[in-house]
Amino acid sequence: MSTAILTGQPVPGSSLEGDLRSLGFEVRIASDVGDVEALLTALPADRRVALVDARFVGHLHALRLGLTDPRFDAAALPGAVTARPAARQALARALAGARAATTGAADNGGATATVVLEDLPDLPGRLAAALEAEDTAVHRPELGSLVATVPTDPQARNEARQAVAAVDDEAIRLKSAVKSRDGFFTTHFISPYSRYLARWCARRGLTPNQVTTASLLTALIAAGCAATGTRAGFVAAGVLLIASFVLDCTDGQLARYSLQYSTLGAWLDATFDRAKEYAYYAGLALGAARYAGPGGHDDVWALALGAMVLQTCRHVVDFAFNEANVGESGAANSSPTAGLSGKLDRVGWTVWLRRMIVLPIGERWAMIAVLTALTTPRVTFVVLLIGCALAALYTTSGRVLRSLTNKGPRSDRATRALVDLADAGPLTEVLTPAVRRVPGGAAPFLAVLGGALVVLAAALWGASWATAAAAAVYVLTSSSAAVARPLTGALDWLVPPFFRAAEYGTILVLAARSEVNGALPAAFGLVAAVAYHHYDTVYRIRGNAGAPPRRLVRAIGGHEGRTLLVAVLAAALTATAFQVALTVLAVAVALVVLAESIRFWVSAGAPAVHDEGEPA
Repeated sequence: MSTAILTGQPVPGSSLEGDLRSLGFEVRIASDVGDVEALLTALPADRRVALVDARFVGHLHALRLGLTDPRFDAAALPGAVTARPAARQALARALAGARAATTGAADNGGATATVVLEDLPDLPGRLAAALEAEDTAVHRPELGSLVATVPTDPQARNEARQAVAAVDDEAIRLKSAVKSRDGFFTTHFISPYSRYLARWCARRGLTPNQVTTASLLTALIAAGCAATGTRAGFVAAGVLLIASFVLDCTDGQLARYSLQYSTLGAWLDATFDRAKEYAYYAGLALGAARYAGPGGHDDVWALALGAMVLQTCRHVVDFAFNEANVGESGAANSSPTAGLSGKLDRVGWTVWLRRMIVLPIGERWAMIAVLTALTTPRVTFVVLLIGCALAALYTTSGRVLRSLTNKGPRSDRATRALVDLADAGPLTEVLTPAVRRVPGGAAPFLAVLGGALVVLAAALWGASWATAAAAAVYVLTSSSAAVARPLTGALDWLVPPFFRAAEYGTILVLAARSEVNGALPAAFGLVAAVAYHHYDTVYRIRGNAGAPPRRLVRAIGGHEGRTLLVAVLAAALTATAFQVALTVLAVAVALVVLAESIRFWVSAGAPAVHDEGEPA
């Protein structure tokens, strides 16, 4: 339960009290500042409180945006200010300061001076400014055409009410439920109706987490249909994959429509998309082995794993570049290339063309669904790999150009984020003191050379001690690149994706070269478990919660330790034993990272974030 304190008697005919109660607030009325302070002090410390000017006139959705968003400890709009428990003490200090400034003296002997509210015009605005003055972040929502004002005379009140009546806040609420930046397929083929599905869910009390879970279950059923290896199963899988994507869009729109953001929802939304897509890849691979039609009984596990590796590396490129090019204050890349890109994003058809080229999740899932229904799993994966490779080439080359022309310094936060994304383990910690400091800007070149060496060795020599030796060299080069010096070079954001490509690529090649049934599925499981850890790291950093604890990274070996371990196991064991070792390693990594991830995301200290960035 939340409490709203009206600063003064409600204006006759005002719907303010009813609006606040409809938003879940218990309404109290204060006649003077002493009453406000007494009410604020008496409220339980774990309760959200809002101070609202009794003369407020505005849309219900304006109050919803300003007073109920769970992501912000403090928020304000004209005529209202709110504080969650974390900002309650700051609000109390601001209120005491406002009263003291008006009376010209602080409390004496515990007595509270009486200050009528008329002596403190725009009390919520004063309190919001005081909160900001003591470095408490105050969220001020973009209201657009929504009305939120405090009229001071009858004529102004009448004009404000007419302005409220002239704007349909429900239409604005529905429109704002749709992601501000989305792909062509999502914008034109999903969102026009999924927003209404989101409203239908909201009116029936469904939560975004329930819709997210329904989307996951639908995708898993789609994967099961694909695994049947029949044409009917492939068609059903394609249809269900699109249905899962509709629900995937709906959960975010429901969260925005009803402002139901949560820590658990952030975790589910961040991880379920990948779980759905990669489970579907596995279903296609299983179905290919069973398919009795043309090109049937096909082994496409290497293609499925390759698609997962490529897609995950693409995301790491996105994450690392974005983290490297946003400063402490949130200032974006200011290079000339970034400026040109921004201009193109404002030029009609180029906006949609550029969004389609990167093959975001909507376009990608639509393509996979159609190809599954009409062709074979092999064709589906080959087309997917080609499309993702071209998209990766386009986005990465553009980002390299932006980085080379960006003269701005990299913030300490960005540097720390790149080190965390590198996922260096205990071997790097031990070897770093013995590694000579590398020249500035050399980190990405060391990373790509070391990674290319171990992957190439695996491709040429397979399970051999020569490959294990190459993995040892990779450990040394990765130690130099990741930790020996701060990642402040223009292209140092490429270090984490190079490490991902090296580790995943080594596992893929060694499993494929073993030519043992079950090796590639086991490698698929291992890469999926490790990729989950890397996605979990990304979303913790995005939520300003820092990377996973070092004990977790040490426990699962870091990228260099896992790469060396897999190479040594391949050289030391028989092919059959190697397949068993991959399976055991996959299960062990999955259990460790899932346990820590669940512990973090369901804890009270996890951040309530909601991703509004580019489509994944």
